[in-house]
Amino acid sequence: MTAVIHHNPNCGTSRNTLKMIEASGEDVRVIEYLETGWTRPQLIALFAGASLTPRTALRVSKSPAEELGLTDPSVSDDAILDAMLEHPILVNRPIVVTPKGIRLCRPSELVLDLLENPHFGVFTKEDGEQIDTGRA
Repeated sequence: MTAVIHHNPNCGTSRNTLKMIEASGEDVRVIEYLETGWTRPQLIALFAGASLTPRTALRVSKSPAEELGLTDPSVSDDAILDAMLEHPILVNRPIVVTPKGIRLCRPSELVLDLLENPHFGVFTKEDGEQIDTGRA
């Protein structure tokens, strides 16, 4: 099984998620979306598969969302999508896709539900928190 991670290497949660996928033995395809950008159909499909809306997928912290006025409740989903296409950093991450589903993996251990082999022992996150995934 191959996992696809829409990844920001500058994000600790994204790095932890990628390391969990690798520790599980899954093949992984990494898409650095800040470099590749997004397409509207791609975002619509990812959000639908993960039961997200553009507003719930909007990254507010450490992004220009506030200064662009996107946190105002009157801003439409279409306007948020347009902004995400122009500013890829506005999409919260990491988003992981496997045959088991699509999920925004915040916190990173949410990825375990998407993996074929989610039980690979104890995983230590960058902040020192330990996640016991079960027997290795």
